[in-house]
Amino acid sequence: MLDVQNLIKTFRTEGDTVTAVDNVSFTVAGGEFASIVGKSGSGKSTLLALLGALDTPTSGHIIIGDDDIAQLRDRALIEYRRSRIGFVFQSYNLVPNLSALENVMLPMEYAGLNPTERRKRAKKLLDQVGISDDKQVRKPGRMSGGEQQRVSIARALANKPKLILADEPTGNLDSENGKMVFDLLHKLAKSEHTTILVVTHDLDIAGRTDRTFRLVDGKLQKKK
Repeated sequence: MLDVQNLIKTFRTEGDTVTAVDNVSFTVAGGEFASIVGKSGSGKSTLLALLGALDTPTSGHIIIGDDDIAQLRDRALIEYRRSRIGFVFQSYNLVPNLSALENVMLPMEYAGLNPTERRKRAKKLLDQVGISDDKQVRKPGRMSGGEQQRVSIARALANKPKLILADEPTGNLDSENGKMVFDLLHKLAKSEHTTILVVTHDLDIAGRTDRTFRLVDGKLQKKK
């Protein structure tokens, strides 16, 4: 479960203080697929960075499972980001000179899993997201955008994270592939019992998640 409590992030700029995330609180249960929508400048990117342990809040709490990642520092924060949080990006961010299988194996190598187990789990995940055996050995440049995004989703699941953060995951895809990625994320949230939070400007996608949160000027304005 993700439990965000009174989260605040401020920045100093040219003598002024800007509050990018303003006392935000919400919860998302394990196995729930939720979305955050908001206009450019609303604080979505800052909130995503805080939830992904890429930045530290000015105050507040981000509790994932039994751990408050807002209180972690240095090595503990790096380890938590590596093993407990998965990321899915709009631009896929796959390593171009590695095959699909090798891309999914990579996070598990950093986590210290032995080569046999890495390959076995990577293949299982790619099977799960619908990447056939012949495409598992292809490099990203020989795959469609939809296939690359499915590989990136498998990679995000590699180390069995408690939380997956998806940043505009359908932004570079046509409507058919966008729907496929959405349906896949929804299915995986349930089957893996993983909390999945999507940041998107696509109101159609957001409207089909289990719950939607709206950010306006750093404040959580509305949820359903």
